[in-house]
Amino acid sequence: MNHRTALARRTVEAVSSTPPPPLDAVPGISGARGWIDLDLGVRELWILPDLHWIAAGEPPPDEPSHAIALCHPSGRIREAALESAAAPAVLPLVAVRCADWVRPVRERALEVLRKTLPDAGPRTLVAVAAVVLRLAARRHGGVARDLAEEILRSAGPEAADALLAADDRAARRLGHRIAIEQERLSPARLAAIAAADEDVVVQQLCADAALAAVREGARDGAREGARDEARYNEVLPPLLRSRHPRVRASGVTELHRAGRPGEAVAFLSDRAPLVRACARWVLRQHGIDPLPLHRAACSSPGVSPGAAAGLGDCGTREDAALLWPLLADPRPPVRARAVAALRALDAVEPERLAPLLDDPSATVIRETATALTPYAARLPEGPLFERLAADRPRSVRTSMFRLLAAHRPMVALRCFLTALDDPDLHVRARTTLTRWSPADATPAYRALPGDERASLDRLLERAATVLDERQHTLLRWSLGTGR
Repeated sequence: MNHRTALARRTVEAVSSTPPPPLDAVPGISGARGWIDLDLGVRELWILPDLHWIAAGEPPPDEPSHAIALCHPSGRIREAALESAAAPAVLPLVAVRCADWVRPVRERALEVLRKTLPDAGPRTLVAVAAVVLRLAARRHGGVARDLAEEILRSAGPEAADALLAADDRAARRLGHRIAIEQERLSPARLAAIAAADEDVVVQQLCADAALAAVREGARDGAREGARDEARYNEVLPPLLRSRHPRVRASGVTELHRAGRPGEAVAFLSDRAPLVRACARWVLRQHGIDPLPLHRAACSSPGVSPGAAAGLGDCGTREDAALLWPLLADPRPPVRARAVAALRALDAVEPERLAPLLDDPSATVIRETATALTPYAARLPEGPLFERLAADRPRSVRTSMFRLLAAHRPMVALRCFLTALDDPDLHVRARTTLTRWSPADATPAYRALPGDERASLDRLLERAATVLDERQHTLLRWSLGTGR
């Protein structure tokens, strides 16, 4: 029994209880997904309760019975249930019926929604909005969405606030769009929402609207001979302090229009590449070259991780001299960003970076392995296999697997066969082996010294118990030992 059928079963059991509980007390009936699952689950049940009271025109005895009737496989019962479907508790299911595949059911549901939704409470409005927005992609779902949006645009402030605070993501986005269209939110509040909200769509909507309002005010002030600095001071600080990179980027970009490029300098060392790029753009628009500022930030005491990453964004290979000393910094984020910057500047020296494969920070090891992967064949294989041992941390073994996989063919094959016994790497090893077939596998295998070839043969024999017969045979043929 899947979760939809289980939800329907719980609702059916609620019908027979005395007294039946409220519909929203049935576990699982919450949110748009819950209502849609109930609709599908009822039709998946083989045994349904006796619902002849609906067809006879009798009043519905309780909410759970009414809900089941609205989801019944029979279109006639669904249509009959809509005749008395004005209760707020079942309006989300009426919204589901607005996308029904039976035209009379669909039209009746739209009529019920049109009559009852304007007088519904904020909680019901939000629940219905969440359902119709989720069903809008269905063949007949667009009409109900348009109707709900029309009603929501004329709803009172309580409903508007409830929509802004809705748990459903699509409903919250719609609430913010309507509020922005109707100018219900001040620029300062829009900036505060953009800075704190977790939804990237809401962040962008509110940040763009806040900045658009400020620009409009600045244009009006320009006509009067003055710039509206007070509005910028209300909007920009929350955006620039936000922990969300897209919001900070919007605020930094606006520094250009505000004529405040000096404030963009601090964001050259931001942790997010997008924000750093916006800061450089602002400075260049005002004739300031950001590269000397990046170099100065990497030369100063207490260099931040973002400063090292920023130099990697726009520096040259000669700037590697400023990054190498940062590999000894006591802070792991600085070391990791310095390695990434060296890779970005194409200034990697494998012999100097290799000791960082034993760094205590997993992040540094991962960045180092990424930087060394193109040079893997130049690294001695012995220390790499030592770090692949079972007693090493998973992060270390994963990074060593990447380096050994990029090594010479026989070294890579030995790595894959060894990792078949690793609980964290065996899936990756098997997957890689299915694709392993280098053109020079046979001559490389024959060129191995006798002891190394014997060791590889033992690994192949042991792998026969793990790999399927066809895969094992293909490996033998690739090495020229197939029989």
